[in-house]
Amino acid sequence: MDFIMMLTRNDRTVDDADEVVDQVIAWGVKHIGFKDIGVPVPVMKSLVRKIRAAGATSFLEVVSTTPEAVLTSLSAGKELGVDCILGGTSTGAARKILDGLSGYFPFPGLPVGHPTKLGGTPDLVAEHCRAARAAGCGGVDLLAYRATDADPLDLVRAARGALNGGRLIIAGSVKSTEQIHALAKAGADAFTIGSAAFDGSFSPSKGSLRGQIADILDASRSAPKFVA
Repeated sequence: MDFIMMLTRNDRTVDDADEVVDQVIAWGVKHIGFKDIGVPVPVMKSLVRKIRAAGATSFLEVVSTTPEAVLTSLSAGKELGVDCILGGTSTGAARKILDGLSGYFPFPGLPVGHPTKLGGTPDLVAEHCRAARAAGCGGVDLLAYRATDADPLDLVRAARGALNGGRLIIAGSVKSTEQIHALAKAGADAFTIGSAAFDGSFSPSKGSLRGQIADILDASRSAPKFVA
């Protein structure tokens, strides 16, 4: 199961992301992302250069809420040259801007607000997952633990059953080994963690970011295999 380290806290890219990225690369993290708010474009460009130079995979998560802002964020993702863009809900808008949708992972369900909460039932999430795959998306970015209308794992199972081979990334409020293992059992392919690493809540007994990352990597490596 892949761990995507988000250089973010409270749904914003941290101010010192350009320094932190060097650390997490050195600690062996191979999937690294950031959000489209919090730091200026030159910093985001530097992040992508460093991630690419390390042979890691880069992710930009869109947290913009208005249609106009989402278009701007998608355009920024294309200009930055990130490997994957997470978030947003309009595959139509993404198709107009991106060169193909295989690296695009929209939010299924009904994301609202900032920090984002997720409305919607398992049936609605499944419907959105099928639509994303039909449009050519590589998968979805599911805010399972931000759910307001359903059990998080019910949403994960619904998404897994509807994705037809697409990748299922879980974002938002993942903060324990137990959650990671439960997500793996339910069919998730990857998860993101940002705040829980930076604020030390993933492993409260450890005081360093390196200690948090080490425990998250251990949790991802020990996650059980999904059995359909």
